[in-house]
Amino acid sequence: MNIARLLQRSASLYPDRPALRVGAQPWFTYGQLGARVAALAAHLRQQGIGPGDRVALYAANVREYLEALHAVYWAGAVTVPVNYKLHARELEYVLHDSGAALLLVSPELAPAATPVAPPGTQVLVLGAPAYEQAMHQPPLPVQERAPDDLASLFYTSGTTGRPKGVMQTHRNLLAMTACYFTDVDDVDARDAMVYAAPMSHGAGLYNFAHILRGAQHVVPASGGFEPAELLDLAQRVGRLVLFAAPTMVKRLVDHVESAGGPDGAPAVSGFKTIIYGGGPMYVDDLQRALATLGPCLVQIYGQGESPMTITALAREHLLDRAHPRWLQRIASVGVAQSLVEVRVVDAAGAPLPVGEVGEVVVRGETVMPGYWNNPEASAQALQGGWLHTGDTGSLDADGFLTLKDRSKDLVISGGSNIYPREVEEVLLAHPAVSEVAVIGQPDAEWGEVPVAFVVARAGAAPDSAALDAWCLAQMARFKRPRHYHWVAALPKNSYGKVLKTALRAGLADAQDS
Repeated sequence: MNIARLLQRSASLYPDRPALRVGAQPWFTYGQLGARVAALAAHLRQQGIGPGDRVALYAANVREYLEALHAVYWAGAVTVPVNYKLHARELEYVLHDSGAALLLVSPELAPAATPVAPPGTQVLVLGAPAYEQAMHQPPLPVQERAPDDLASLFYTSGTTGRPKGVMQTHRNLLAMTACYFTDVDDVDARDAMVYAAPMSHGAGLYNFAHILRGAQHVVPASGGFEPAELLDLAQRVGRLVLFAAPTMVKRLVDHVESAGGPDGAPAVSGFKTIIYGGGPMYVDDLQRALATLGPCLVQIYGQGESPMTITALAREHLLDRAHPRWLQRIASVGVAQSLVEVRVVDAAGAPLPVGEVGEVVVRGETVMPGYWNNPEASAQALQGGWLHTGDTGSLDADGFLTLKDRSKDLVISGGSNIYPREVEEVLLAHPAVSEVAVIGQPDAEWGEVPVAFVVARAGAAPDSAALDAWCLAQMARFKRPRHYHWVAALPKNSYGKVLKTALRAGLADAQDS
């Protein structure tokens, strides 16, 4: 079944319900949204876009995002959502690798994106006159797709630094939506899903559950995460639901505490559910958030390879302070979601006993069939029918999973994934750099930030500013190191492998002293 049928259903059942707001301002009803999506899908078909064709969406959080996304599904094509924070050169790789036939781009990104589009790739700017003209096309019926047909390609960097296209099927996305209702939150028509985090990632995936129930969708006027704006929307619109990285939750708590009010803090009753994930939430920060925001928090743990659906920590567990292992539970990422199985295994793939640390693996209806045009990486990730996450953790006797470390050295900064190898390759291309190692450094605001240990080439003078400019010209700003430590040599083992554990320990000792 084509996941676009969720919107078709709600547009037919609830044509007069408000579907989309920009800030607090109502924009479209479900009937209007469905009509625009069907017309845009017809335009895509006129441009030669049909079932199975890839359509990239490189856009900030704008009011057209939701309709553009669903028009691609409606036409039977495959969405390729691209993080709008990525550098144009990184976008170029995704467009080439996916073979995108069309690029949908928001106006402010078009000047950088259009020149990197491969020959033959069409470009349509959201909201431009040509885009609005497309809304006058006769509607296209929803195109039939089988459950295992490809619905989306989500690009995630691998340990090699080369982005891999995670193949997400209609079955995967429908199962993810079912898990939302059973494990994360029920949805009421009065709810308002607000997109404060990028719609190209986890926040955008939660649109399906809210469309199915005919709930509201809110694009902040700022297009992003602004605590004061969210608090205003919570009071003016009410029943807000949002997905947020732990650093975003922390910033919201800071704002609520500092804003004050008649009772010492502004009202937060307008927040129905805040789903946090994408990085570690430290116990002290979580306790503070529960005290400040009230019973609205839920945690999820997932990956693009099993979108938003490995485990969930329900609000009932977060609020059960009387449980003897409450502190251990809130430090976990919860229990397996309903349509998946989760194990912790050893190096041979054998399940480990309760309490022992190993790799987290998962299987079920949400797990991808593989990576786009990458059978070797697919076989490695899906050994024995289980998705090997690359994360290590342990399960307790009640099935609560606690993550211990990320075996792939992933740095998560503000909810965004940064793979050190990718940054290292950029730095190694600089003529002044001989060797480099990038690790994550704990940061109070962002959770982690990348830092680089650099060995200069003979005769080259250390110049951190030059490396910073080099990185900014090659990749997204959020990926570049925040600090450069110039060293005479990198610590290595007898095989010549850089000992990042030693770098982390040295960095921690330096911070302590």
